[in-house]
Amino acid sequence: MFTAILIILGLVVFEVISSVDNAVINAHVLKTMSPKWRKIFLFWGIITAVFIVRGLLPLFIVWLSAPEIGFMGAIQSVFKSSPQVAQLVEERKGVIFIGAGVFLLLLYLHWLFLEKKDPYFVPDKLIKPQHGVWFFGFTAIILVALLYLSRGSFYLMLSAAIGNAVFFIMYGFREQAEKQEEKLQDKKTNLSDFSKLMYLEVLDASFSFDGVLGAFAFTTSIPLIIIGNGIGALVVRQLTVAGIERVGQYKWLKNGAMTSIGILGLFMILKSFNVSIPEYLPTLITIGLVGLTFWSSHKLLKKNGIAIKINK
Repeated sequence: MFTAILIILGLVVFEVISSVDNAVINAHVLKTMSPKWRKIFLFWGIITAVFIVRGLLPLFIVWLSAPEIGFMGAIQSVFKSSPQVAQLVEERKGVIFIGAGVFLLLLYLHWLFLEKKDPYFVPDKLIKPQHGVWFFGFTAIILVALLYLSRGSFYLMLSAAIGNAVFFIMYGFREQAEKQEEKLQDKKTNLSDFSKLMYLEVLDASFSFDGVLGAFAFTTSIPLIIIGNGIGALVVRQLTVAGIERVGQYKWLKNGAMTSIGILGLFMILKSFNVSIPEYLPTLITIGLVGLTFWSSHKLLKKNGIAIKINK
């Protein structure tokens, strides 16, 4: 029971930190929508993001890794414990780990090399904006190395390639989403509130990949993943309503979030090659890194607040 609670706690924290960017975009676009459509988004967003996407995507991933059980078998595994299904998923979990691990590792490297940031950890300080071109070289080397190491298993090779492909598909989609966001923030735009709602729903679905794929670093138990990710998604919705700008004021919080994502991705890749990693370690690292950067950011805000009062 203690292990399950610890895993759920880690899943909630990971889901929240991996969805902050999504919540920021949601908050910006929601400001341009009428109160009626904001309520519609918040209600249907919970239905689609929490129950449909985060509920079905883990099952879909398990089904792809073990197609013999069928999709209905994956669904039944949530409600009915089956030793045969559990054993099959255990045998094939390496396929899930390497694909999800590649996706998360590339997510971290993209942030490290290409995105603007306030340096906090040593890698953040060493990698400068002019090093961005190295990202594409690193991704190619990582993929080739993993394909070579997993050459004994066709499914491991295929999963690594799929993880790489999914990342770049999501990367391209989010690039376009950022451009579209600027148009949607303009209250004079001709787009209807319904169009904005559909945009946010599709965007929510794309951001769900991060949380769901990362969840397998904590556990392969589908019920725990659905519970942890569901609670995390509800917390993100509450943050969106309460004012996500407050979270954005924490200068180094994203450093902790993205670094933990990179480490989880590395853990998953190692697990795919049967390297033993304690179940509690992903949770401790995630909470530790996020907690450290949150506390440092909080102290900076407090210090700046005192300085402002003195200046006044």
